[in-house]
Amino acid sequence: MSLKVGDIITFERTFTVRDVELFTEISGDEGIHHITPDEQGRLVVQGLLTATLPTKVGGDHNVLARTMNFEFLRPVFTGDTIICKVKIEKYERQENKNNRIAIMASFLCTNQNEKEILKGDFAGVIL
Repeated sequence: MSLKVGDIITFERTFTVRDVELFTEISGDEGIHHITPDEQGRLVVQGLLTATLPTKVGGDHNVLARTMNFEFLRPVFTGDTIICKVKIEKYERQENKNNRIAIMASFLCTNQNEKEILKGDFAGVIL
């Protein structure tokens, strides 16, 4: 898929207890809220696990990220479905840099209740 300025890429993911357990194991982020269920039986999803949603676009398009900015707006719980919309803000060939493509994008993630949970931007190059 070829990208262009103004494109919006949307995808969603529902986080599970197993996702949080695996991320806890990999990251070592063992905050009590990530390993002890709340009164509804949910765990709080690690912020950086939530942040994997907008970075998926980078992986899908071979982006080598240079900067990433995240603003965590509210917690995400296991069982939440997060919808992430990534908007391409810049996409241009850099003639003087081995014809790499510079990319910049902004993103907004909302939960199933349409509450904003994460926003930010990233920039990098496509190899």
